[in-house]
Amino acid sequence: MHIVQPGMEIDVLKENSKVANENYRLLKEHKIRSVDFMGSIGAGKTALIIKLAEKLRAKGVRVCAIAGDVTGVDDYSRFEKSGLKAFNCNTGHECHLDANLVRKSLREIDLDQYDVVLIENVGNLVCPADFPLGTDYRVVVISTTEGDDMVRKHHDIFLHSDIAILNKMDICDAVGVDPEVIADDYRKLTGGLKEIYKCSVKKDEGLDEIIKALNL
Repeated sequence: MHIVQPGMEIDVLKENSKVANENYRLLKEHKIRSVDFMGSIGAGKTALIIKLAEKLRAKGVRVCAIAGDVTGVDDYSRFEKSGLKAFNCNTGHECHLDANLVRKSLREIDLDQYDVVLIENVGNLVCPADFPLGTDYRVVVISTTEGDDMVRKHHDIFLHSDIAILNKMDICDAVGVDPEVIADDYRKLTGGLKEIYKCSVKKDEGLDEIIKALNL
């Protein structure tokens, strides 16, 4: 049984915050904009990053990605196959990326060659919330296939993100989900200060608005 000693969790989070700040300063020194994409498995994070990168590269923006997964190279391979330069980052047993793992990945990247770094976090709507990576923006991606109660079930990750995205709008009717229920829950959670961005990666809808919101 894994036992967490008193104060250990606070120390871990404090150390992560310290390294995250170092990552942020490093990226700013190289004038790089960065985004951490969080979300559950199947929300469409990989496809979203690929499509956003395609649009950015078409405008002359130099983009690379960090593919975070517990194990394997599946998302990394999808990035590379799409033409997006990627760096694989396996956590081993952890259900999230942390700032130290990202720091190790950044050391592999010639940062002078890029304008934007897009990071795909491990598929999880719980653990990543507590571990900022040092990016400009933290984004949570959900999809209509996950039901209309995602905001109500996972307050923390929505409160710890700068932007929320509802993907797979093209099939909301087929899966019987009303996106306005999700949007209303998000407005209530954020005190009406934020609106969730709705998109369909498959149909290339809503992505330009996301790029604008992320200042990419």
